[in-house]
Parts: sequence; C-alpha cells; structure tokens
Amino acid sequence: MLNFELLRKIIGGILLVSIVALGFSKPVQQYIQLPKEVTLFEGQEFTFQKSRPVSAEMNSSNLSVSVDDEDNTVSLNANKYGKNEMLLELAGFPIKKVDVNVLKDFKVIPGGQSIGVKLNTVGVLVVGHHQVNTIEGKQSPGEEAGIKVGDIITRINGKQIEKMSDVAPFVQEAGESGKPLKVEISRESGKVTTELKPQKEKDEDKFKLGLYIRDSAAGIGTMTFYHPQSKKYGALGHVISDMDTKKPIVVEDGQIVRSTVTSIEKGSNGDPGEKLARFSSDKEVIGNIQRNSPFGIFGKLNRDIENGVMDKALPIALSHQVKEGPAQILTVVDNDEVKLFDIEIVSTIPQKFPATKGMVLKVTDKELLDKTGGIVQGMSGSPIIQDGKVVGAVTHVFVNDPTSGYGVHIEWMLNEAGIDIYEKEEEKAS
Repeated sequence: MLNFELLRKIIGGILLVSIVALGFSKPVQQYIQLPKEVTLFEGQEFTFQKSRPVSAEMNSSNLSVSVDDEDNTVSLNANKYGKNEMLLELAGFPIKKVDVNVLKDFKVIPGGQSIGVKLNTVGVLVVGHHQVNTIEGKQSPGEEAGIKVGDIITRINGKQIEKMSDVAPFVQEAGESGKPLKVEISRESGKVTTELKPQKEKDEDKFKLGLYIRDSAAGIGTMTFYHPQSKKYGALGHVISDMDTKKPIVVEDGQIVRSTVTSIEKGSNGDPGEKLARFSSDKEVIGNIQRNSPFGIFGKLNRDIENGVMDKALPIALSHQVKEGPAQILTVVDNDEVKLFDIEIVSTIPQKFPATKGMVLKVTDKELLDKTGGIVQGMSGSPIIQDGKVVGAVTHVFVNDPTSGYGVHIEWMLNEAGIDIYEKEEEKAS
C-alpha cells in the first residue's frame, strides 16, 4: 500500500513538473502572447510564426476565415464578413483560442493638403483681464465678479451670446442704468452664474467689463483623410487650443479652406519649426467643422478634393496591424503641392482604447530634413501610409528632437469623425 502511495505521488509530481515545463516552453509562451482577438478586413491576411509541434485549425465550418498551417507559420485569410475562432493545440492539448473578426472592406482617401481652419466658439471666450481706470481708481469688474480666463460667456440677462458684437449693447445699457448684468458662464467644472457690474472709464463715456474676449480663432493644419461615400473628414490629429488660455476651444461651428504654404521656419533642438501659410486667394470653403477633439477636427466636405499623389481610396490598418519600420507621410512644404516623404515608425502600440499617442515617428527623408528639419507646426494631420494602407496621422513634434514626433492611429480618428468601421455594410447603406 505504501509503495502504491509513493508511486502515485512520484507520477503526480512528474505530471506536475511536465505541465509546468510545458507552460514555460517557448512554443506555449509564443502563443500565450498572441492576442485573444484578431480583427481583419476582407481580403487581408494575418501571419505569425509557430513551432512545428503546434497545429492550428478553425473551430467551425464558417468560411469567413481560412487557415494555412505550414511547418513554421500560420496564415489567417479573411475571406468575407463574419466571425470565427482559431484553436492552437500542442500534442493534443489546447494552448490558445483566438477570436477572428472579419470586417467589411473599408477605404478612405488620404489627404496631405494644407488647410486653413476658421473656428467659431460657443459664446465668447474670456482670454484675459484688464483694469478699468475709474474715478475711484483702477479695478477689473470681470475679475471681481469671479470670471476666470478660459470661461465662456454663453448668456447675458437670459439672452444667448454668439459673438463679441452681442456683448457691447448689454454693457452700455447696464452701465447707464446702474444694474448689474446676469452672466451665465460655461467652464470645465460646469455652469456658473454671476453678476457683473460694468464700470465707466475715466474721462470717457464708455462702460467696460475689464475682460478681454474673443469669439473665433484661425490657423492652418493638414488634411488627414476623407470618406468618399459620406464625405466625412478628419484633420490635424490633435485638439485646437486657444493660444492665450491654452485650453481646448469649444466649437460652435467653423469652416476649412485651402491654404498655401509661403515659407518654412526650420526646426532645431529646443525650437520647433513652423509652416507659414496663408488662406488661398479664392477663400473657397471646402468643408465645415463640427467637432474639435483630442484627435483633431472633424466635419463634412462640400465636395471631393484631390492631393495629386494618391487620389484613390486606400484601405486602413488597425492599431494592432501597424508595424515598426519604413512608412511615408503626405504633406505640403511648398505652395500647395502635396508630396510623399519617407519616415520610420520607431514604435507602435496596439491600443484597445482610443489614445492620442500611439506611434513614435522619425523623419528619414533627406529632402524633408533639409527643408524643415523634420516635423514642424502645421504638419500635424499629415497622413501616414504604410504598405499601401492609411495607418494614422502625425500629431506632435519632440521639442528636443525635431526629426521625431508622435502619431495617432487612424481608427481613433475615424471614430471621432462618426465613421463606424465595425458596422455591417447594409447598415451603412441605410
């Protein structure tokens, strides 16, 4: 009996050690690191290395995905829209299950054009305080009322404020009557209501609030993509912030127009360069602005636009499909001519949730380095192309290394544009 118990323990120990060793073996470790889910578009292929003892097969007869199991590689071929499941086995033991999701074929037209951006804010933005020189001394009525830089004045005495000219009549009327204004404010912490009493400037007939306000902003950037069916577009790849308050501009509406690059201020260590540009002379509005988000500006084009280099729709790559290595960007450095320039994707993160910094980029193109020093302001939004796919957009430059910067993955910009790449084709058409 004792010998049997000892034998059982020895066999159990051997099995335990074998199972633990199997778990730490290189083949098993390789497959544990594979993602639990792989998403592909119709016609795409996903290939990974494997060890010979491992076998791969689909778990159902669903023809959306086929698998080619060779000696050292496994290739998943996305045939048509649908879902399937791949099983990996080692010596008859299952070591990994991977869900395979095949999406409908999806394409966008890459941009690269230099665009002028005109934003109209929700209400008027407070960008500073100033002192009113009254007979009683200097004071700032706005600051005394608790109004802060970055606040947005949305209503005065119950009336909606849309532009700076809406404010002046209230100020003069309140000053003459002596009654304070009831001001409604939007700020990051929520809605605020306060009373603001205008003060009369000494030796003048004008009443003042002691506030600097602004109702619009303008700048330049780069078009990233547009969807040929819906005409929805994305540009810039990052939020537009007010130059004075450094806070994101809350957009009521806006327009984009063509712009022409007039010169380049070359970047250097510690001093990011800049594209200097002007709005095109015809000032034709080519689209609206509906959203200003951490991923760029988004809206709808009035018509198709061309870059003269890549004017046909290209497939996109999801974040897990982007790889380190050579790529290109489309951008303008002279007038309005879009050109392709070489870059290197130094690192990329297969993100599961939206994030603005998904890639690290380095400019390798000698022509671009000679012209700009690397990535400069105004280049944000330049589409990144890898293996014939749109993978993202340039967003930020490294201040201490203008040859390098960040990129955002295209799928997050598409999401912000209101384009759902995961919906069924029949739903798109409805």
